[in-house]
Amino acid sequence: MPRVFITGLGFVTSIGNDAATVSRNLRELRHGFELYPPFQKPDIPVKVVGTIKEFTTDSTDPEDWTFPARYKIKRELLRSMAPNGLFAHCALLQAIEDAKLGEADISNPDTGLYAASGGSPYLTHYHHERLVKHGVMRCSPLGIVASIVGTLNFNLVAAFKILGASCGFSSACASSAHALGFAFDELSLGRQKRMFVVGAEDGNVDAILPFAGMRTLSPQADPNLASRPFDAARDGFVGTGGATVLVLETEEEVARRGVTPYAEFLGWGQASDGYNVAISHPEGSGSAAAMTQALRAARVEAGQIDYVNAHATSTLIGDISEAKALRAVFPAAAQKPYVSSTKALTGHGLSLAGAMESAFCALAMREGFIPGNAHLKQLEPQCAGINVPTETINTAPTYVMKNSSGFGGANVALVFKRVG
Repeated sequence: MPRVFITGLGFVTSIGNDAATVSRNLRELRHGFELYPPFQKPDIPVKVVGTIKEFTTDSTDPEDWTFPARYKIKRELLRSMAPNGLFAHCALLQAIEDAKLGEADISNPDTGLYAASGGSPYLTHYHHERLVKHGVMRCSPLGIVASIVGTLNFNLVAAFKILGASCGFSSACASSAHALGFAFDELSLGRQKRMFVVGAEDGNVDAILPFAGMRTLSPQADPNLASRPFDAARDGFVGTGGATVLVLETEEEVARRGVTPYAEFLGWGQASDGYNVAISHPEGSGSAAAMTQALRAARVEAGQIDYVNAHATSTLIGDISEAKALRAVFPAAAQKPYVSSTKALTGHGLSLAGAMESAFCALAMREGFIPGNAHLKQLEPQCAGINVPTETINTAPTYVMKNSSGFGGANVALVFKRVG
């Protein structure tokens, strides 16, 4: 079966909008949190967001949006985008440049695109309200494709003339990890030679605030205290948006083009909790099963994993559940990999999280470091027994696992290997 490699990355995130900035902030443990102006009201219990800098997408009219001048996007493309679509378009342009792809590499039957987002609640609300108030014929003809789940793949496949496999994934916070896993399958089964994998979210009021109703967002007003995965004092996650794109290619394409990959994608696994619509299984059984499946598929022993980029969002139940799963999969002292959650720096990107954090792993493998778990002062007692560094480790991990989990108990684990 063809081997699969990561050959390009693109970022629009709360900790940077290019690989160099993201890598530096990961290494230096610099977060991207700010007091979010729309949340500074007495009746809103959350205050902090992982904000996207250099982009302004508050208006319902894309022509009012602002973004870095280096991106040239035609007006007719912007008209059918949500904010997450703009972020994704820019991240995809970055990834194409990073992977050194030409037009013929992008638009051909052997190149596909998988994407994940929760759609745009912001634009869904706007267009529905307009329909009710002004009538159906006063609605934008592009309102549906700009707002519903699938808006990313609709827009990107059309804009970049993708001819291969395309699909949108919707498994909540496991979505873009699922997209990566199934893109791996497309390549390893010989159906495609190259896949773009995209995760993106709006990261605005409509995308984030509903989670306050679930009591899952941190109420902290201090950005340095708001996201504390595995910490005994954690009190919820911080929302964020943005986009990340990974380019996956077969070994044959890597050799043909003469490019140096970030990492090899060895395999993946998935499993379900079968427990609760919104809460992780208290023993982490589904997460442990996904990790075990991933190790088996990748043909890697638990003791070979050097680093696990945890899903840990900084919620009371979820972090403990994942810690129990990690203890079950890595029970021996000699098997304990470093574990950290980079959500302490970025916040939780929802559907974006799996892709964004997998790309962080690729950067860490190439550049030789393991990001520490920021803002951790006192380890949650029920998370004892996992190896959580509070400072960055300046050692290149060889084998890395990325965990993701979503509503309904959907769990995904991905395994990567350093190249060289």
